Amino acid sequence: MPASGYQRAPAKLTLSLRVTGVRGDGYHLLDAEMITIDLADSLHFTDGDGLEVVNCNPGDQVASGEDNLARRALRRVGCRAQVRLEKRIPPGAGLGGGSADAAAVLRWAGVSDLGVAAELGADVPFCLVGGRARVGGVGEVVEPLAFEHRPFVVAMLPFGIATSAVYRAWDELGRWPVPQGSNDLEQAAVAVEPRLGAWRDHLSEVSGQEPRLAGSGSTWFLEGSLRSLGLEGHTDLELAGQRARLMEVRSTRQ
Repeated sequence: MPASGYQRAPAKLTLSLRVTGVRGDGYHLLDAEMITIDLADSLHFTDGDGLEVVNCNPGDQVASGEDNLARRALRRVGCRAQVRLEKRIPPGAGLGGGSADAAAVLRWAGVSDLGVAAELGADVPFCLVGGRARVGGVGEVVEPLAFEHRPFVVAMLPFGIATSAVYRAWDELGRWPVPQGSNDLEQAAVAVEPRLGAWRDHLSEVSGQEPRLAGSGSTWFLEGSLRSLGLEGHTDLELAGQRARLMEVRSTRQ
């Protein structure tokens, strides 16, 4: 069993996403470019057997039950530990928070097998590799790409979206692939949660750029710094009585 330790769990940002087909078992085939960014959860491992989740963002509620991906990863590798998980990546945001946590457990346990990672979730293999990569298959094919230092502004909305609901909507819409835009799931995500469209339009208006959807949502992002986008000094945006958190992030090598 590994010794006590610490692991950082960086969020992932999906820069482009194409749905290229559906397997016979219903899983969707992807062709995506993903990067890790410097927004990250923290996992502290000590002797014991349990999971404590500390939600660092007001309003976020990530449970520590049996379905938590960090707990599932521990079971998968046959390890026991007392884990303190400090959550900074919001749930349901399309930033791979749960997958990042699972990958951090695998790294702590010394597991680098992408097949094991894929058993836990489609984003876990990329989160295990990190950096910048082209991702294919159902997430298990990870081809590292040259690192690029790039700044982004993410708008983390006050609600999340279930990935499974977005893929169901994509199936029902029959839009595969969508020729315009960088994310085939955007139309389906807006169909599931219409407020996404209003936030997209608002962010476009204040920044002068067309936002991109992170994965299946709900986060929108823009390339550039707060200053270059004319948003310097802004920590949030308000729309219809709700607030979205704005954060400047940068790509990371891991």
